[in-house]
Amino acid sequence: MGALPHEDFLQCLSLCSNDSSTISSVIYTRNNPSYSTVLESTIRNLRFNSTNTPKPLVIVTPSRTSHFQATIYCSRKHGLQIRTRSGGHDYEGLSYVAKVPFVVVDLVNFRSVDVDVENRVAWVQAGAILGEVYYRIAEKSRTLSFAGGVFHSIGVGGYISGGGFGLLFRKYGTGGDNVIDAQFIDVNGRILDRKSMGEDLFWAIRGGGGGSFGIVLAWKLKLVPVPATVTVFSVSRTLEQNATQLILRWQEIAHQLPDEMNPDVSMFSVNSTQDGRKTILASFSSLFLGTIDELLPIMQQRFPELGLSRQDCSEMSWIESVLYFNQLQNQPLEILLNRTFRTPVGGQYYKIKSDYVKEPISETALNGLFSRLSDEEASSAIIIFMAYGGIMDRIPEDATPFPHRAGNLYKIYYNVNWQEQDNVNSQKYIDWSRRVYNYMTPFVSKSPREAYANYRDLDIGSNNVGITSYTQASVWGRKYFKNNFDRLVQVKTKIDPENFFKHEQSIPPLH
Repeated sequence: MGALPHEDFLQCLSLCSNDSSTISSVIYTRNNPSYSTVLESTIRNLRFNSTNTPKPLVIVTPSRTSHFQATIYCSRKHGLQIRTRSGGHDYEGLSYVAKVPFVVVDLVNFRSVDVDVENRVAWVQAGAILGEVYYRIAEKSRTLSFAGGVFHSIGVGGYISGGGFGLLFRKYGTGGDNVIDAQFIDVNGRILDRKSMGEDLFWAIRGGGGGSFGIVLAWKLKLVPVPATVTVFSVSRTLEQNATQLILRWQEIAHQLPDEMNPDVSMFSVNSTQDGRKTILASFSSLFLGTIDELLPIMQQRFPELGLSRQDCSEMSWIESVLYFNQLQNQPLEILLNRTFRTPVGGQYYKIKSDYVKEPISETALNGLFSRLSDEEASSAIIIFMAYGGIMDRIPEDATPFPHRAGNLYKIYYNVNWQEQDNVNSQKYIDWSRRVYNYMTPFVSKSPREAYANYRDLDIGSNNVGITSYTQASVWGRKYFKNNFDRLVQVKTKIDPENFFKHEQSIPPLH
C-alpha cells in the first residue's frame, strides 16, 4: 500500500510552499480537531451537512497567494479536484461537496476590503462577504455603495462569478457589470489581472459561474452614488383583500417603474383570520433611492391600486436599508461583519429554483400557483416575483455572460424549505418544488427556459462526474447563459483545456 493521495498531497504542499510554516497553519485534515468547525462554518444549506455527504480530504484556507499556487499545483499532481468556497451559499453545495476525492479551498482568510472614496473604487478579496463590503464603504461614505446582493453573508467571490443580482440592479446593473479589474489565478498558477488575462477571460469570470476557469482572488469594484436618504416600503394583502388583482396590475407596471426602485412581491401561505383556513399573503415591497415625498406621487400615479401611504414607508440611510432587507432592523451595523449569521429567508434546509417571465401571467395561472402554495409541503415555502426593467433593458445581452436583460418583466424565485426534524422527509419538499416548476412551464420563458446561474439548480441538467460533454453541458448552460454559452466554452478551452476546474455545472472545454 502506497501513501494515501492526500498524504502525498500534503507532502507536496510542504515541499512546494517556500514558507512551509505558514502553509501548515492553513491546512485542515480530517484528524485535525478544527476540521469540522472550519468545514461547517459556512455550510448554509444543511441538506449538504449529513453524515453521508462527501467530505473533503483536506481543507486549505490560504492567507497568501503562494498558498493558492501550491494547492493548485499539488491537487493537479495528485489527482484531487478543487472546490472553491467564498461565502458557502452555493444552493447545491457545489463549493464544498464533490463525488470524487477533493480539496476545499476556503477563502475565509482572504477577505480584505480596501475602499478608495476619492476614486470611487474598492479592491475586495474574494473571501469577503457583502456585509463586510457594505460596512467598509459606509465607514468612509454614506452616499457611496456597491451594486451588490441583498443578503449580507454572501461571499463576493461566488456572487460576482454568477452575475450578481441585487438591490441596485435596476439602477446600476449586476455586480459583474460593476467590476473594473480582477486578480485571478489560473490552472498553471499564473496570477493575472484584467490586462494580462485579456478581455475574453475578464468577460467570462463576471457572470460565467464560479469554479469553471480558475480562482478569482480579488475584484476591483466600481462604487456608485446612493442618496443620503432612501425609502423602503412593504404593503401586505391577502387574497381576500384583492391580492390577485394587485399582482395582475403589478405585472403590467413593475418593470416600468423608475430605475430608483426595485419592486418585488413575496407570496406565501398564512392562516386566514376569518376561519383559520389557508390563504395567500402577497407582500409588495421596494427600496426607493429617494425620500417618501418623492416616492408617494410616483406610486399614486403608476400604482394607485396599492394605496401606498406615508405610514407604509420608512426613511433611512442606504446602509440601514441593507439591515432592513436582512430583517436586522435596530441591530448595530457591526452585525454585517458576522460571516456565520444565517440569512432570514426560511429554514436551513432548502431547495431553490428560478424562472424568467416575458409576458404577464393570467389570473387562472396565478390561482393554480396559489393553490400549490397552499399544499401542506409548502407551509414555509416562499415565491418571489422580482421586477426587471430599468437599466437591465439597456445593457446588451452579451455585455457579460449574464444574459437576462431586455424583454424580462420579472424573475421568479422559488424557495421551499423545512426544519431539521423533517429532514427525513426532504424528498417530499423537493418533489413539491419540481411539481410547481413543472406547472409553471407554459407561463415562463421558453427555448431556452431561462434560469439564474447563482440560483444553482441541478434539476435543469448537470455534467457527468467523469468526462464533461459539450452536448450535456449545453442543456443547463443555455438556460443560464443563453447564446453566451458558446463564448464561455471558447474561453474555457483556452484557459483550462484539460478541465482541471470542474464540477456538476462547470463550463466544458471543447475536446
